[in-house]
This record gives sequence, structure tokens and C-alpha cells, in this order.
Amino acid sequence: MTPDDIARSATPAERRLAGLALNPAAPDNILLRLLAGESAAVRMVLCRDRALPDAVVDAVVAHPDTYTRSFLARSPHAEPEQRARLVDDPEWFVRAHLADGPKPDEDGCPARPLPDRTVVRIIETYDDELIDMGLLRQMSPEFRRGTATHPVARVRQKWGGVHWDVLAPWARAALLADPDPGVREAAARNHRFCQRRQDPDAVREDLPDRPCHARTSLLMYGALAPDVVAAALETDGAWAVAGNTSTPAEYVAVLAGHSDPKVRVRVARRPDLAPALRRALAVDPDPGVRLALSVHPALTEAERAAIDYEVPEHEDCGHCWLPDADPDPEQLRRDARSGHPCLRRRAARDPGLPADLVAALADDSDLGVRVLLSQNHPDAPAALLLRSFLEYTGPHRWHLTRRPAFPCTGLARFADDEDPAVRRLAPLDPRLGPETADRLTRDPDPLVRADAARHPRLPVARLTALLEDAELAPQAAANPSLPLAAMNALVP
Repeated sequence: MTPDDIARSATPAERRLAGLALNPAAPDNILLRLLAGESAAVRMVLCRDRALPDAVVDAVVAHPDTYTRSFLARSPHAEPEQRARLVDDPEWFVRAHLADGPKPDEDGCPARPLPDRTVVRIIETYDDELIDMGLLRQMSPEFRRGTATHPVARVRQKWGGVHWDVLAPWARAALLADPDPGVREAAARNHRFCQRRQDPDAVREDLPDRPCHARTSLLMYGALAPDVVAAALETDGAWAVAGNTSTPAEYVAVLAGHSDPKVRVRVARRPDLAPALRRALAVDPDPGVRLALSVHPALTEAERAAIDYEVPEHEDCGHCWLPDADPDPEQLRRDARSGHPCLRRRAARDPGLPADLVAALADDSDLGVRVLLSQNHPDAPAALLLRSFLEYTGPHRWHLTRRPAFPCTGLARFADDEDPAVRRLAPLDPRLGPETADRLTRDPDPLVRADAARHPRLPVARLTALLEDAELAPQAAANPSLPLAAMNALVP
């Protein structure tokens, strides 16, 4: 049974208990009683959808139900050290969920990395089929960068050459001469694979004659002979070869005039694009092509400004993955000071942006720059966070309210805003008036009603009444002001 199946099959009583499981004021003994109950839906919410105190985690780790332990293994709310306690779980199902890890949440935020020692334990002891890219997402950036020289041979063998083509020459040489035979064998296999991709004759030999992932990958990254490029242009491969660094210049010129603007966009992004082609694509009839060309690294600020481009207001304004490596500080400054909004957006996404650039971009004229700075920088000013929320209506909007500096006091003034997403700010205000909280539980918008039902200043009489409400009972049960006697009465 999947989590969706469990949620769909929950009874009204179970939904109310699931709300209680999320109550931040519920004491450990209540949570332990819920954990010991028969409802899989309640255990799923308890173990997967909230942070848990250590005493409850102890009980989850020892719980006899495999699914219950697996919910903790993939919980984005659990501390990495808590999830790491399941690394030697006797059931492969739990270990598989730990290795795969939590998925980024609905706002795009990545899960926190597992402790390095836990990652090593997984690599050393798990079957290969349980170790996939989910584990890579859970490695700290420092661990990922050090896999080629890690003291544990299994780490070097499994992950040291994952990105063989971008490894430094000394790192490739070290892996090929590694004292461990398994590491040497894996390195040699990776080396042969990359060598074949760099050999035009081998690429021609390996290239499938039908559309598939392997064919697209070779056309995008393999060393291509002129006849292979010519054949690709006649079939399905124009988009793939348009960005391949080995595509001969004469074919790049042909691709720059291709009828499909998506192909021309790929050409416009080539770092080796000749000046004549840059000038031609700068006046391309397609706005997407002009926009792609406008951020080309070879252009001067004056050349960028001369291009008629338009930056979509809500494009790519969300939380980003943390960078694997420190960016070039000078390039970061150039981007932050550029007249091009897309380059300033790129700088705004970096959580390590220096304070002077944060201050400059906090008042940027481009909404996308302000939102990306708000979403990604730990020191984004409180006023900027609120302004971004009020002005931005695209994806990941609500994540702004989760930023530590988001200002909650004073949000009650939005209780009557015409935008329901803005009205949802009012229940974030700890000083929201009881009568306003009561009124918002009757709001036309279901999310506003749910948020108001969880507000700690909701009058007790209304809170108690909502425990019997078919819609809002789970939110009322999650209200931290719910009396302890009422909590105990809810649990069988």
C-alpha cells in the first residue's frame, strides 16, 4: 500500500488523530500512544510529516512495522542523525528508502545531507540496486568533491569516477593506479567509456539507429565526425548536436539558421559561438533565441543592452540546490552588477553572496532578482521577504514564509485582503485577534480556513466545536492550544 493509498483510506477519526499527530504541543506520551495505535495513516503522518523528539524517534526505530520505520527513513522533517539510525535496519525496504532519501518538498527545497559516516556505511554495506542518485542528493558537497580520494576503497570505486570526464587529470591517474583492484577496474571501465565517447569512429559504431536515450546522449556529448553530424541533421538529431562542442563550425553555422527556434537557442548558448553568428542571433526573430544569446559570456554589457530581449517575470524563481563548489567571486560580482536581469538572478541564487551584494540586490528593479535572493540567501532582509511574497505570485511563493527572517508580527492586517494567498498571512501572526481567527475559520478559501483552525489564539469554544467539523477537525486537533484533556480524549 502506498502513502496515497493510506491517506485515501483514512476514516474521519483517523484524520483527526493525524491532525493531533502534527500538534507541536502534544507531549511525548500522546505521540507514543499514537505510534502504538493501529492506524497506518496516523503513523505515516506522525513519522513522515513532522519533526519528532528523540524519545519518539527511539520508539519509531524499534517499531515492528516496516512501513512505519520507512516513513521516518524518508522524512524531510527528521534530523539527518535521526534518519541515520535506520542505516542498519533489517528490512531492505527501510534501507532502500533511507538510501533514496526525502524528495524535495512541494516548494523545491532539498533534503539535508546524511552524516558522512552514514553515507559511507550505505556504500560499504548496501546492495548496488539500493544505491542510486538518491544517495548522491544526500551527500554533502564536501563529500561529493572528495570521493575520488576517499580513504574507503568502496567509496572510490562506486563514486570516485561517476563524473570521470570532469575529474582532474591527477585524480584520474590516481584512480587508475589505485592500490585496490576493484577501484582500478572501475576506473579503467570509466576511462574506456570516456575514451570511446572521445573517438569519432567509436561513437559512429556505438550510435543506435533509432531514437532513444543512448542515441541522444551520444549526439549531445560524444565526439562527432562530420558525416555523423550531417546524418543527424537529416533525421532527429539537430537539437542534440547543436550544443555538442565537437560539432564542426560549418555545421554550427547551418544550425544557427535552423527552422526550429529550440535548435537556435542551443546554438546561442554555445560558449565557442563565432562573433558573426552572435551578431546574427542577436537579431533572431524568436524572442527566446535573443534572450539566450543576451547572456552569452563573450558579450560586453553594451552588446547585451543592444539586444531586444525580454525576461519572463516568473521564470525560474524558486529555491535552488546549494552549489557544489564555490563560484568565482569576480564572476559573481560581475553578474550581480550586470545590467542584465538574468545574470543578476544567477548571482541572487547563490546563498554565499557577500553582504554588500545582498544589500544591492535587495532593492533590485527586477522582481525575479528580489524573489531569488529572498528564496536562497540566509541573510535576506525581513522587509524584502514580505515584499517578495506580496509581489510574487508564481511557484514556490509560500516557501518565502518559511524563511527564518520572514516577519510574522503585524500580518493580521492582511486578514481582509482580496487575495486568499495573502489572507493566509494573517494566521501566521502570533498576535492575531481571537475574533479574527474565529472569523477566518469561516473564510471562503479552504487554506485560509485550515490555517486559522490551527491558530493558537482561536477561542477554545470554536476550537472544541471544530473537532467535530468534517473538514477542519484535523487542523483543530493540530492546534497547540488544544487542552491536554481534549488531546487525551481523542486518543483511543
